[in-house]
Amino acid sequence: MQPTIEVLPDKAQLIERSQALIVEKIQNAIAQQGRCTLALAGGSTPKPIYAAIAQQSLPWEQLFIFWGDERYVPSDHPDSNEGMARSVWLDQVPIPAENIFPMPTGAASPSAAAESYEQTLKAFFQVSGSEIPRLDMVLLGLGDDAHTASLFPQTEALQVRDRWVTVGNKSGEPRLTLTVPLINQANSVIFIVSGANKQTALAHVFAAEAEDSAYPARLIQPHGELWWLLDTAAGANLSLLTG
Repeated sequence: MQPTIEVLPDKAQLIERSQALIVEKIQNAIAQQGRCTLALAGGSTPKPIYAAIAQQSLPWEQLFIFWGDERYVPSDHPDSNEGMARSVWLDQVPIPAENIFPMPTGAASPSAAAESYEQTLKAFFQVSGSEIPRLDMVLLGLGDDAHTASLFPQTEALQVRDRWVTVGNKSGEPRLTLTVPLINQANSVIFIVSGANKQTALAHVFAAEAEDSAYPARLIQPHGELWWLLDTAAGANLSLLTG
């Protein structure tokens, strides 16, 4: 399926459009199946989007929150993706605590934590055998090195196909991350990208030919919808690449 690419005039309109699309997808999933499962992105770009969603009136008890990746730090650490999402969104709305599934960072090792989160997903989705669960929506960012989630260039995590959660690695720093097969199983994957420093990464991601392991976001080719929401600073040259 071809991606839907939208280039918004500025960051404020990127935030507004992203919030509106996410809320629309939440509402549609709940209308169709009585719940919405959503994996969150970390970083600075989603923060104002989450704050905007917190102002909406939604059936919070039908929303189930997961994470696409997490730094291996406690939830009260300034770098925690969970901590950020809780502070600006989840702690501001009446979502049941049992609907929130953070990645564990207190296990004996990152690999044990990844295994634990995979078991959490298996228990929630109740899939059998080799079946891969289908999240309704996965939110992703893009690094200036074209990494997404904690799938970094030329790392072992990119090759994992038999797990749903694995250990990512950034310069020797462990992260937890959903794997390529799990992300690609989603009904909707939405990249939200801001800033001129992302132009080179986007050029490689959208190039007709490039090495996937060097530009990991190229590996994200979901069975469902793929959205790229960009501000003009990031997407200024994208029309040249995509025609």
